[in-house]
Amino acid sequence: MANTPQSKKRARQTLRKTEVNKARRSRIRTYLRKVEEAIASGDAETARETLKAAQPELMRGVTKGIVHKNTAARKMSRLSSRVKALSAA
Repeated sequence: MANTPQSKKRARQTLRKTEVNKARRSRIRTYLRKVEEAIASGDAETARETLKAAQPELMRGVTKGIVHKNTAARKMSRLSSRVKALSAA
C-alpha cells in the first residue's frame, strides 16, 4: 500500500487514468467491431463508412497512449484491405 503522500496521490491518479483509458479502449474496440460486422455482412458501403469513422478513433488512441502506433497501423491496413476486397468482389 502507498505510504508517502506522493505515492498516495499517484495511486489516486492511476485509478482515474485507468478508468479513462478503459473507456477509450472500449470505444476503439466498439468502432473496430462495427467495421468487422459490416465486413461480415458483406455490405461494402457500410463497411467503408464504418472504417472511415473508426480510423480517427484508432489514431486518437495512439496519441493518448492507449494503442501503439504500429498496432494501429497494422489494424487499419488489414481492415482497409478487407474492405477494399469486399468492394472489388
